[in-house]
Amino acid sequence: MSQRVVITGMGLVTPLGVGVKHVWSKLISAKSGLVSTSTLPKSEEYESIPAKVVGAVPHGPISEGKFDAKEHFSPRELRRIPPFIQYAIVAAREALHDANWEPKTENERLRTGTSIGSGIGSFQDTYENSVAFHERGYHRTKPLMVPRILTNMAAGNVSIYFNLKGPNHAVSTACATGTHSIGDAALMIKEGYADAMVAGATEASVHPLALAGFARAKSVVSGFADNPEAASRPFDKDRKGFILGEGAGVVLLESLEHALERGAEGNIYGEVCGYGMSGDATHITSPPANGDGAFRAMQCAIKRAGISQRDIGYINAHATSTVLGDRAENYALKRLFENERPDLAVSSTKGAIGHLLGASGAVEAIFTMLALKNQILPPTLNCDNPGQQDEDNEDDFIFNYVPNKSQRVSDLHEINYALTNSFGFGGTNASLCLSRWKSS
Repeated sequence: MSQRVVITGMGLVTPLGVGVKHVWSKLISAKSGLVSTSTLPKSEEYESIPAKVVGAVPHGPISEGKFDAKEHFSPRELRRIPPFIQYAIVAAREALHDANWEPKTENERLRTGTSIGSGIGSFQDTYENSVAFHERGYHRTKPLMVPRILTNMAAGNVSIYFNLKGPNHAVSTACATGTHSIGDAALMIKEGYADAMVAGATEASVHPLALAGFARAKSVVSGFADNPEAASRPFDKDRKGFILGEGAGVVLLESLEHALERGAEGNIYGEVCGYGMSGDATHITSPPANGDGAFRAMQCAIKRAGISQRDIGYINAHATSTVLGDRAENYALKRLFENERPDLAVSSTKGAIGHLLGASGAVEAIFTMLALKNQILPPTLNCDNPGQQDEDNEDDFIFNYVPNKSQRVSDLHEINYALTNSFGFGGTNASLCLSRWKSS
């Protein structure tokens, strides 16, 4: 019998800070985590790059909701694990603690697995070892280079760190990684491979070379050095590109039966009730203009959940603040929901944190779950005038994009189901349908 899958724990490391409560408070207060590259360590390395804004995890003590690796890891550990793995471990620890789940028996460890992905892995190590090899040869290549750069090493290290012996899985599907990671983990539980899965994604690619590469591809927005908070503008007419971000989002998924048997009903946030996937089969970086792949992924998630379009009350959109991407997703939304839910609320939290690449879907799944639990919709920052810059019909932007301020859902219009979308280079699309939990 297929298992129902619930979320019982969550952990976050983001440009808004560290810790779910801290980050959520800032998000619904319309705070921004975007900063000028001039504030970063070695800021001079960014000077020649026209993109001047990033979403960097803030450095400082955890007591202030910030990240200092020395508070979490020993010097020996820091020599072995790069930031993208550090973020994953910290987020996983919070999720496990939040869920009050610490596998102690051998069977509990065998039935708890990991599904944590990354789009790029340790970009910094790849760069530094390449430069060292080019300039000084073989003997300057670090012995731990390969274990530090592999994208599956976040899942591997979390498995080792917390002694989890169930499925050890890692997804790398560009910017859809986090959503695929959680969706795949839910499928593993449904099919009986595990009772619980630590699932999510992590990324640490705020680096001069990464930013330069995206800038050369004209994917990221230029300028805004003096006003970084205004740089990411999802769905807005003046959007011109995404903001490179970093961080991690991790959840603990459990079968409903497992959660109830261990007395964790009070920990249940909600349910992963549908998972949709599709491929564009059109272009390596640009979605089809009509958003067909996005449409099919959302449609699949809704069908798998056993509900209809009219049941969806909120969408956490992928919308990265690019002209083509936001337009394509909006067309898909209009095609799917215009007749059933013209009052649909749609927001993109990338206005506040930028685009965390592979980690974005996991972080946004947590935001979506919190929106359902608290009945508060996070805002789309800088969405002053939804629409297009060109000849496209502005009337296509018909939804409530939750502009600039969070919105509390009225008791008369409770939202019980939501979608969270992620789309990646290579034409890969994923959508999760989450449902609100109401205890009996």
